[in-house]
Amino acid sequence: MAKAYRKEDFDKLMTKVVKVDHRVKDYLEDTGYEKWSRVHSPVNRGRMMTSNIAECINGCLVEARQLPILVFLEMLEFYLVLGTVVPLSEYIFSVYKAGRRYIVCLERKVCSCGRFQLDEIPCAHAIAVLKQKNVTDMNSYCFDYYKPDALAKTYEVAMALMPNKEDWSVPDYVLDEIMLPPRYKRLVGRPKKRRKKNADEKITVNKNCCGRCGQEGHNRRTYTFFLKEK
Repeated sequence: MAKAYRKEDFDKLMTKVVKVDHRVKDYLEDTGYEKWSRVHSPVNRGRMMTSNIAECINGCLVEARQLPILVFLEMLEFYLVLGTVVPLSEYIFSVYKAGRRYIVCLERKVCSCGRFQLDEIPCAHAIAVLKQKNVTDMNSYCFDYYKPDALAKTYEVAMALMPNKEDWSVPDYVLDEIMLPPRYKRLVGRPKKRRKKNADEKITVNKNCCGRCGQEGHNRRTYTFFLKEK
């Protein structure tokens, strides 16, 4: 729900939560949707939630890696094809992808998927339209905080250094407050160093195969295809 771009998707997920326990919905509603939901946020603060494009592609091709090379390439082409673009007017386009239609307006910089206007960077459907129009420079369709100048301006203001600790003016109620560290129970075994995989990344289990025929279900010692000579 926090990552939803449309209120319709948010409501569908909330309906599932209510079926499990309606108290969760009451708690989230009292907390305020605008504090944690991207679609209810008064400002566009969600930004991109993926580490890089490689992680996105790997997550989509987890199952495809087990297929033959030709079938794998067909699925790769299916994921990388941006879709069919149909112009409706000078600025409005209809993009068909995976059996669904998306409406893109380049003048208002919006798309019916919700990502273009919330992330303020062209989504896959907007990029499909821009490529069909032979637009190579997409900087004008990206908000300024994605550009190098925005990063440079962040450090234009001089940062005020902290004085020496003996010169701090700390109120008495802060000095009297005792902050204890949170309770932590060390788990058994070594700490895990590998990253936690997403739900859509299925963990593949390696199965032992026979050293002679390469099939599963038996090994070289129990191989019985050829009868042993008496």
